[in-house]
Amino acid sequence: MSVLHKNKTFAALLAAVTGGIGLHRFYLRGLADKWGWLHAASLLGVAAVFALWPKADPYFLLLPLILSILVGVLEALVLGLMPDEKWDSSFNAGSGKQSNSRWPLAIVLVATLMFGAFGLIAAIARLFDLLYTGGIYG
Repeated sequence: MSVLHKNKTFAALLAAVTGGIGLHRFYLRGLADKWGWLHAASLLGVAAVFALWPKADPYFLLLPLILSILVGVLEALVLGLMPDEKWDSSFNAGSGKQSNSRWPLAIVLVATLMFGAFGLIAAIARLFDLLYTGGIYG
């Protein structure tokens, strides 16, 4: 039985784009991954906050998903910066192929870092706006 070779660039891109719902975790570890289900539960967290506090600011309604997205961005950087040898021993042990990362991975990582930095700064700025001014600036 042959094991499918998992692509590091695709995994990092999947984590950057859909990290908030955990698709990268399911791609790498399958449906039995508990952390992947925790990411997916962030959508239930949004529904729970809305059910408990329907007139809340949209920031607080989306906070579980925002946090999950930021963790997904961090996971994308960790996966993308992992050396190819360690990647293959962790995720491609039985595939018979070796990974060879190239420029597309570097582009994905740079874009992920820019998106993650912007998202983190925006989340912190909005939180401080809501906490210290009552949301007067937005």
